[in-house]
This record gives sequence, C-alpha cells and structure tokens, in this order.
Amino acid sequence: MHTKITRFSDLSLKDLYQLLQLRAEIFVVEQNCVYNDIDGLDEQAHHLIVTEDDHVIAYTRILPANTRFETASIGRLVVHKNYRFKGLAREVMQQAGEWAFKQWQSESLKISAQKYLKAFYLSLGYKIISDEYLEDGIPHYTMELPKGDE
Repeated sequence: MHTKITRFSDLSLKDLYQLLQLRAEIFVVEQNCVYNDIDGLDEQAHHLIVTEDDHVIAYTRILPANTRFETASIGRLVVHKNYRFKGLAREVMQQAGEWAFKQWQSESLKISAQKYLKAFYLSLGYKIISDEYLEDGIPHYTMELPKGDE
C-alpha cells in the first residue's frame, strides 16, 4: 500500500478518475443517493489517496479553513468495499488530521458525519456539535476534533 497527499493540480488524470469513480461507487450507487459529488471544493482541497497495485483503495479530501467550514475539515472518506473492516478508514482519518494540524496550524477540524458512522468518529476523538440534520437525504451530524485530541 502507498499513501500520498497531493494538491488537486498535482493529481494525475488516472488518480483523479479513480478517486471520483470510487466516490461515485460508494456515495451514489452503494448508498443510493443522487447528489452532486462534484461540488467545486476539490480544487481547493488536498487529497489523501491510498493505492494498492496502482488502484485507489481509500481516499479522503482535506479542505482548508473557510471552504466548507470556518476551520479546516475532512470529507469524502471512502474505502473500497474489498478493504473495509481492516482499520484503513481509521488510518486515513488519523493521517488526514495530523497533516491538517501540522500544515495549516488548525486549532480544530470539522466533519459532516453520516449518523451511522457516529460511533466511529467518536472513537477518533470527534465531538458532536450540532443537532442531527439531513444532508442529501441522509442523517448527519457536524462533528469537531480539537487540536491535541488527534
């Protein structure tokens, strides 16, 4: 397995295609949710990509402050179905958080977390800071990780 964090402008066309394909497979097809995944924020993000045998198997994007939230944030976490339940999502979230705190000196990180993943994010140190809300028809919470809890 190989992990890299890169700016949008430095993504290869192959990586971009594969990460968008994986996001569509999970967020649109698997979760049966029609929404606009291409939301205009990818160009401002850094992209954490995990590959194996030249295929993207896990991904998340890291957004700077004042894009999605007033603080840095992490979103679009996906793990290919063949690699789930092996700790990869936890590893990706921890690496993304460490990178954002170090590179951007962010005091906290925010996420928009699907309700069914609440326990996972709580186990990473995130705290719920909103009431439950619907995003694209799926229950979510806004959650925050203060610096030092990562």
